[in-house]
Amino acid sequence: MKTLIIGAGPVGLGCAKALAEAAVDYVQVEATDHVGGNWAHGVYTTAHIISSRKTTEYADHPMPRHWPAFPSAKQMCTYYNDYADTYELRQRIRFETRVTAMRPLERGWEVDFEAADTERFAAVVICNGHHWKRVYPEWAADFSGEVLHSKDYKRPEQLAGKRVLVVGGGNSGCDIAAEAARVASSTDWSLRQGVHFLPKTLFGVPTVELMRPWMPVGVQRAMLKLLTRITVGPYEGYGLPTPSHRLFEEHPTINTEIFRYLDHGKISVRPGVSSVDGDTVHFVDGASKAYDLVACGTGYAVSLPMLPEGMLEVRGKVAQLIGGMLIPGQRDVYVVGTTQPRYGLGPLVTPAAQLLARWIRLQEDLDLPLVEVLQAMGQKPPHTHLVDPHQALRQIRLARRTEPLIRRQANQMLARRSSRSSQSLGRDLFEGHRPRTTGGSPLEFQPRPPA
Repeated sequence: MKTLIIGAGPVGLGCAKALAEAAVDYVQVEATDHVGGNWAHGVYTTAHIISSRKTTEYADHPMPRHWPAFPSAKQMCTYYNDYADTYELRQRIRFETRVTAMRPLERGWEVDFEAADTERFAAVVICNGHHWKRVYPEWAADFSGEVLHSKDYKRPEQLAGKRVLVVGGGNSGCDIAAEAARVASSTDWSLRQGVHFLPKTLFGVPTVELMRPWMPVGVQRAMLKLLTRITVGPYEGYGLPTPSHRLFEEHPTINTEIFRYLDHGKISVRPGVSSVDGDTVHFVDGASKAYDLVACGTGYAVSLPMLPEGMLEVRGKVAQLIGGMLIPGQRDVYVVGTTQPRYGLGPLVTPAAQLLARWIRLQEDLDLPLVEVLQAMGQKPPHTHLVDPHQALRQIRLARRTEPLIRRQANQMLARRSSRSSQSLGRDLFEGHRPRTTGGSPLEFQPRPPA
């Protein structure tokens, strides 16, 4: 049986290349008719990456050097199509094929497809992304005007001439607020809590590229706070709330364009929303205002609807995976790409996909589930979905070197279980006989009659 890869976005393509190079026979399915995932269908036409070109490209497939430091959505689509064609991945993709359910077998998985037959696979790699299941504020359903999630925002014309309220201080919310400031009749921006804003560039260099692998997180945090304070100034001067969390405890927003529109009075900052009455939005400070459109930059939920309900626990935004990709209690299933790298995804995809290929091969040799062995070695689920890419690369390299230890641990676990089984069998045999003594003759064991 083949391995199944679900999804042909940036992570799914990287996994396909790694499996092909490791001679793991696979087939890939994609629900849409194109590769590239969110960059092909889930971003606005004016979007550019917030991480730099160098921290977004695959480690083994550089972007063209003449491209800008922050490529556009169109360029990103070109890049992923070129990647699929260069490594001949496209011919192994079944487009417009959606997985509806999957069930574990003793070895492998049974998978149901929409409008197709059920098939069996030796293993399943899930790369369905985490930027597709929209999250809305609870009160959005009560708003009588137009409600638009950032995933459904495509072009500034959707905002033109309207009274717009943007909700959320993440990167998408920030971009939409800036675009609304140019074309809307009025733009308000609702923030429930403070956000850390970082410039895209410092000293003419993309900010993310200033971070070096040797820098501890505390050093990175202190350096960026100081430089942002110098270049932007205090957030309170723009009417923004002060962040109540430290930098990197939540995903920072990479945008300083917004400060120009705040300085020009094109955007009014509002606190969180308390309630909605028709097209009128009431805020927690007692103010209220009518709007034509509410743009929700309120993020996404991690969701894997193809898995049996309850199989994978997700706490908030954190999928409870072992080793970054293994589901506790399961074998031959791998979930890749649920985390959010702090700077850029590119450098992590190739080494992580290569580790995935090694683990698939390793699991073929192990009688025990790999996840069970890693848990016995002390591996625990993450406590955050945010990832320091430099630390993650070190962990991937360490995981590759520990493969002999994993095999030894698995053998020891099997030996202990075999020993316990032998001891248990011995006790059962002993307890299954009753001792009988006759006239000083040696003990004779008689089978215990059945109960």
